[in-house]
Amino acid sequence: MTKKERVLKIIEIFDQLYGDAPCTLDFETPLQLLIATQLAAQCTDIRVNIVTRDLFKKYKSVEDFANANLAELEQDVKSTGFYRNKAKNIIACCRRIISEFGGEVPGNLEDLLTLAGVGRKTANLVLGDIFGIPGVVVDTHATRISNLLGLTKHSEPYKIELDLQKVVPRERWGKFCRQMVFHGREYCIARRPKCDICPISEFCPAAKTLSK
Repeated sequence: MTKKERVLKIIEIFDQLYGDAPCTLDFETPLQLLIATQLAAQCTDIRVNIVTRDLFKKYKSVEDFANANLAELEQDVKSTGFYRNKAKNIIACCRRIISEFGGEVPGNLEDLLTLAGVGRKTANLVLGDIFGIPGVVVDTHATRISNLLGLTKHSEPYKIELDLQKVVPRERWGKFCRQMVFHGREYCIARRPKCDICPISEFCPAAKTLSK
């Protein structure tokens, strides 16, 4: 069975288990998703959602973030970790959105990557969830699970992204990555994978090794 064939089998099972696997970050606007995704770096979505609940009430627009007091914003996002860099990047990001993109989050990869604090993972997530443009979102779950499934041998996110693009149908790029997040939380847990009851274990080369 080829990698593509295995992926199609896995997708069938993931669809039964996780459906559309919605984004687990809370947001109402493109800007809110962009900022929430930046805050989610090295932080859980649960913690980010707690922080943004108040953050998005305090800062209601791109101008609010662009004009924020750095020290104050640092305290507002402190519990997400790496708060100094995150606060600095959010302000710089929003200033560029205003100066270069008319105050609107850009809808293409090249422009998104020019924003402070925005890498390919964040850009692809925003493109998929906001603009409906397929993108492979390589987070820690996608890195670990795609390696275990033998879909890649790389640890560098961009190389993993390219490998997944080759074997996952384009229209499923974003959805498949979201489903891997759910699977990583439910079965393929980093420190204690449940290979013995994992519904895709027959398609996972690592399952026999990890279950010993």
